Amino acid sequence: MISNPTPQRALRGHMPQRPTPRAATTGEHHAQLAGRLTLRDRWLARMLHEHKVFTTQQIVELCYPSMRAANHRLLDLFKWRVIDRFQPFVSSGTAPMHYVLDIAGAVALAYEDGLDPKKIGYRHEDAIGIAHSLRLAHTVGVNGFFTTLIALSRRPGARGRLTAWWSELRCGRLFGDMVRPDAYGRWREDGQQIEFFLEFDFGTEDLATLGRKLYGYEKLATATGITTPVLVWLPTNRRETTARRALTDALSQLDRPALVPVATSAADVAGMAGENNPAVARWLPISGPAIRRPGRLRLVELAQLWPQIDPPSPAPPSAAVPGPQAPAELTAPDPLPPGAPASRFRR
Repeated sequence: MISNPTPQRALRGHMPQRPTPRAATTGEHHAQLAGRLTLRDRWLARMLHEHKVFTTQQIVELCYPSMRAANHRLLDLFKWRVIDRFQPFVSSGTAPMHYVLDIAGAVALAYEDGLDPKKIGYRHEDAIGIAHSLRLAHTVGVNGFFTTLIALSRRPGARGRLTAWWSELRCGRLFGDMVRPDAYGRWREDGQQIEFFLEFDFGTEDLATLGRKLYGYEKLATATGITTPVLVWLPTNRRETTARRALTDALSQLDRPALVPVATSAADVAGMAGENNPAVARWLPISGPAIRRPGRLRLVELAQLWPQIDPPSPAPPSAAVPGPQAPAELTAPDPLPPGAPASRFRR
């Protein structure tokens, strides 16, 4: 006989109490946030606005000493509607928690930059909507490339430092009429610097389409007068081998192929199993002078390989300025969190 069944509500986990979207934009709520949000909290919110979504592990790589510390603070930020979260479906196991910017965080950033929150182009539906996007895995993959570099930069005595990271959206606003890279970055190590565009390939794009993108990079280099290497990250060594043939053929058809230096790497490069570190010797150039030593090159060594590349400028190359009808743009965040130690080789 069944008697006194356990109420359904007692079977549920505890759900943190959160203000409604309307309450999260009120002066009262933001007066409370003023005394709660740290510089790191605000920086993380700005990073989420710039790069859309991070997993818990990526947030640990960005700015926390441990998973425990991250989860504790992320729960507070979630309860205050500074950030929101979701967990994608996977066929086996459990997916990590994914975080996006929430409405209170967007409003706080707008006021911090002296902008009208209604004019920065933020919509919570769009932010959380990435949970259903077919590009979610691609976006997380691109972000993981850079959070790995940030984690390396934060290590005690780090030799390298990520000094710039622009999102696909920001790159698109600047020169999307020519090319839309997945990201722009700048890495400094041992007194050398290299800036680059990233093409993050998941094995789903036709390789002929990947090759055609080089025409856009040539056009951008011609317009800006700046030669910027293009790094192509591929899922497997087999895919890399095939992609290199397509990229070599595309380069041979350019009018000025020297304007588009290209190097490739794969997630499963031999001898680096489990080491998806973009800074190590894993990059294989497609064009350039003869390499003095065989094998793959470290990220910073690519700067020495292509002598026609000018030293990175203080700001990324810009070929366009947003028009008067474009949303007000928040200031791009520094890729390293507040208080990150300076590189030993900083100049």
